[in-house]
Parts: sequence; structure tokens; C-alpha cells
Amino acid sequence: MKKERLTIENRMLIEQLLKLNYKLKDIADAIDSTSSTVSREIKKRRICSKGNLKECDKLKRFPYVCSCCNLKVNCHKKKCYYNYKKAQENYDYLLHYSRKGIDMSIDEIEYWNDYLADKLKNKNQPILHLYNTIENEFPKSIQTFYNYVHGGYFSNINDEMLPRSYSYKPRKRKDVAPTIRYDNPARKGRTLKELEEYLTIRPNANIVEMDTVIGKFEDKKCILTLYFRNSKLMLMFLINKYKTSEVKRIFNYLRKKLGIEKYKELFEIVLTDNGWEFSKPLDIEIDPLTGEKIINVFYCEPYSSWQKGGIERNHEFIRYIIPKGITFDNLNNENITRMMNNINNIKRKSMDFKTPYSIFTKIYGEKISKALHLHHIDEENVDLSYRILK
Repeated sequence: MKKERLTIENRMLIEQLLKLNYKLKDIADAIDSTSSTVSREIKKRRICSKGNLKECDKLKRFPYVCSCCNLKVNCHKKKCYYNYKKAQENYDYLLHYSRKGIDMSIDEIEYWNDYLADKLKNKNQPILHLYNTIENEFPKSIQTFYNYVHGGYFSNINDEMLPRSYSYKPRKRKDVAPTIRYDNPARKGRTLKELEEYLTIRPNANIVEMDTVIGKFEDKKCILTLYFRNSKLMLMFLINKYKTSEVKRIFNYLRKKLGIEKYKELFEIVLTDNGWEFSKPLDIEIDPLTGEKIINVFYCEPYSSWQKGGIERNHEFIRYIIPKGITFDNLNNENITRMMNNINNIKRKSMDFKTPYSIFTKIYGEKISKALHLHHIDEENVDLSYRILK
């Protein structure tokens, strides 16, 4: 009968035969084991380089490592290797703590190791979204899960895969008058002081935060984002960078798509920063057919992005998919829509683990959601990895 538990001698032989480019079946026969056991051993205990490196397709199939690859010297993609000593240490560690340190068997650890790694690594799902999806099946609390990851119990999961597992206290801000970057005439009557006055009259007015996200400094394109505070939903549009005409184009599009009444309801207040592309508020506020002011634009103080903190935090999800420094010039409208819908279907702890899409649709109706190209994505299928852009 073929054995499933491997010894250190077995692991040493696996490493040697991988370097000699042996076939999977031949390695399994050499250690009197099954091909599935050997395959699982290599994938589970291989050591891979960290960072946002491009994945190599060869690592998705046997031998799952770079040991016998002729191109590894000059290759700049992600690299993986199998080291029998590290593999044995990992096995011993899990064996020890499965009996003593943690209340999970090796089989349970390995099952969740594979399942969670797929969601975190392949689909880049935020941990709170993922945990809420599986909390009825996963036998431990989320804090215990974090402790297991930090302790190294899951060989396929590390701290780098949990970008939101830590929180930081905000810096204390001195109560001093803000520094004005430049005298922007568009700010007159549209500062936070006027916004506060408006809200005393219309306390239930809907507030939408507006911003842009850039890829590389030299890019010609950027992403215009509109964040609804009442649902945390974010609309996204690909535009030419730093052009007021592009912002005008998007709001003209929204006005025609929604109709005047819904447009006024959704965008009663737009809060933005002092970026050049937002320096013509009348293009947004005025109905070009009647000349009537139908919505209101207000500006944050210069260098005070925290005054629209919701949209700033939400931009983190874009960086899950496209890390900083990656160009946006290769993106198209279909890419942006796909990103937008995956982000809007992430469960939020602050909304009792409901999604921005579900809250927004409950408030405004499915017809409005469809008009804005919004749709539901099952929790299991939410994907914040770069591959959704391909």
C-alpha cells in the first residue's frame, strides 16, 4: 500500500529528483508514494519569492518549481523552489502545534490552507469579506485565524496576503488654519464652511465624494471615482488626465442616463479636492438646457484628503487589483466596469457585512443600478486580482 505520510528522507529525494527533472510518476515510485501525495507536498511546501511579481504559467503545473528550468537565471518572474529541510521543518511545526498549540488537525489545516490561499492569493479577496462568507464553516474566530497566519501554521498564506490585518491610529491634527495652496476663485462659496451651512438646512442631503486615481506619473489616462457615503458604492470612469472637459463629459453622461430628477437626488452634494480637473464646478452644477443650478459642488481644504476619507479608503481596493506604479494607459472601459463591480460587491463590516451594491440598489432601485452598469457578483466569485483585467 502506498504511504501518504512522508519522511525527511522522502523529502530529500524529492528535492534531488526535481533538480534532475524526473517525472511526477517516477518520483512517486522512487519514494513508494502516490503521484497526488507528491504533487500536494511540492505545492504546499515550496518556497516562493514575495512581492508583486508576474506569475509564471509553468508554476501552475508539475514540477511547480523552478529547479530544473533553463530560463531561471535571467527570469524576472515569480520563482519557487522546494527545499527538503524547510519542508520538513514546516511539517514538524504543524504536527507539533496540531497536537499542542492549536485546536486543528493537520488535515484541517491543510484543507483550509488550500481553500483560503485560493481566495486570498488567486482572487485577492479582502479577509473580512472572505471570513464572513465562510464563518459558519471555519471553526475559529477571525482573530484566531490572524494568529494562525502570523504563527506560520498555514504554509500557503503569509502576512503580506492580509493587507488589512493591521490598523493604525490616525495622526493627531493641530487645530490651525489650513494653508491655501493657491487662490482658486472656484472655491468662493464652496468651502467646507458653506457645506456645513447647507447641511443645517438639508441635513439628509446625499453626499458624493469625487477624486481621481493615477497609475504612472506620465500616464495620459486616470480613473475618475465617485463615492456615495450612504452606501459606500463607488462609480468609476476612465478619463484623460487633468482635463476639466473630461469631468464635464462624465457628468453630462450621468445627467442623460439618470434624468434630471434622479441626477439631482443622487448628486445633490459633490465634495472634491482642489485638483485642476475639478476647477470648473459650473460644468457639474448647471443644467446646460435651462441654466439652472441643480446640484452643489464643495471643496476640501488643500492638502486635506482626510476630509473625504471614505473615497480615499475605498481606493485601496483599486490597488488590490492594480498596484501603484502600474500604467493605466492600457485599460479600457470594460476593465473599469469589471473592477467597479467586483469592488462594489465586497462585504463591509461597517454595514453589517452587506455590500455597497446591495445597499445602493435598495435605496435607488435596480433600474438605476442597471443604468449605471452595476450588477451583483456572488460572494464566492468576487475577484480583486489583476487577472480580471485580461
